[in-house]
Amino acid sequence: MTDRLRVNVFNTSSNLPLLAARQQGFFEREGLSIEIQNTPNSDEQRAGLAEGRFEIAHAAVDNAVAMVEGAGQDVVIVLGGDAGMNDLMVRPEIRSFDDLRGKLLAVDAPKTAYAVAARKILKDRGLLQGRDYEVKLAGGTGPRAAAMLADASLAAAMINPPFSFTVRAQGLHSLGSQHELLGPYQATGAFVLRRWAQAHGDLLRRYIRAYVAGQRHVMAPANREAMVALLVERFKLDSAAAEGTYAALVAPGSGLAPDARLDLEGFRAVLALRAEMEGMWGGTPPAPDRFLDLSHYAAAVGEHA
Repeated sequence: MTDRLRVNVFNTSSNLPLLAARQQGFFEREGLSIEIQNTPNSDEQRAGLAEGRFEIAHAAVDNAVAMVEGAGQDVVIVLGGDAGMNDLMVRPEIRSFDDLRGKLLAVDAPKTAYAVAARKILKDRGLLQGRDYEVKLAGGTGPRAAAMLADASLAAAMINPPFSFTVRAQGLHSLGSQHELLGPYQATGAFVLRRWAQAHGDLLRRYIRAYVAGQRHVMAPANREAMVALLVERFKLDSAAAEGTYAALVAPGSGLAPDARLDLEGFRAVLALRAEMEGMWGGTPPAPDRFLDLSHYAAAVGEHA
């Protein structure tokens, strides 16, 4: 018997482990059939998970925190993924942070994830939203990259691979990577409704086992050529953009996490950013445990090892 799971993601290279796991039959080996849905933005994804339109979301885990704190949804993070691989991409005429004064920052949702990270980066360099720049909604990474290319008023945005490479070919450039400008950060991970995880623990563990196998497959040096080819096929990239994307994916610290482990230091940084930039929890971030249930990961990886 095959169990079906609906998995909702942003259409970025962070999903290469998911794509590889499906290509290699790792989900099938676990008795799973995976339907991959692409979300246009984080608001739509959060609403879809809360309404039961899919079982598993992969996105910046700050969205799970937002669901718990902002919408009262009992959501838990069950799996890590990567550190984001974002660059602060800017238009050709922007040569320094100071050039962003009076300009627009393109974001998905202004109070979550990479928008908060971008605002913190700018704050640390003396730029405050509402005083020195404004934000404009432009959707997830792919639509956001396209919006920057189409709208000359959008001066900057956090963009990750493969789009951070494709926009370079069209004149945009980077003021630095998020990892360089901000430090450790837990970006993409998987999160689910707690009640679903409690009711479907075996199903979730099988999913995690297959996903971790996909992450290992992507990161294995012997599979580099095949993974670059999969990037070319999936995202319609030229070879240079695909090679650059793969290099970013396997870069230690800023790319994919070995075995898709959640980086607790990086997650604490996520909570600290939210406390500082959004004034939550009286400015003191809570312990990470309230947002995590890594018991299924521990069981799945232990069984797989």
